Amino acid sequence: MRGLILLVLLPLVAHAAGEGSWQASGMGATLSNRGVAVSSRALAPSQPVDGMMTLVAWRYELNGPTPGGLLVKLCSATRCVPVEGQSGTTRGLTNVAASEPLRFVWEVPGGGKLFPPLRVQSNQVIVNYR
Repeated sequence: MRGLILLVLLPLVAHAAGEGSWQASGMGATLSNRGVAVSSRALAPSQPVDGMMTLVAWRYELNGPTPGGLLVKLCSATRCVPVEGQSGTTRGLTNVAASEPLRFVWEVPGGGKLFPPLRVQSNQVIVNYR
């Protein structure tokens, strides 16, 4: 019960300290060819935010096993950072404006078709800022 109360109050405490967070999720993309980078749609705050990013939590789901060599980046309009695995956190976007939308960019190096095509079923970010 105590943990639940803390979980409910944490956003209020962060907001009072001049900090905040926003969350966005969306459908992924389909990679059909090696050597071609594919971007997700923009993931953006649902309302105006003011501040700079501090920590970004991310997650994406694939329709099957991860192909060897898969490269994934999380990008703002001004910076990209590589991410590993299907979920995690990064401080690589620290000091980027919290209002900037984020995109995932996926690529499997090489040439030729991917069979079966790789589908990213969903992706999500939680952006902490101050």
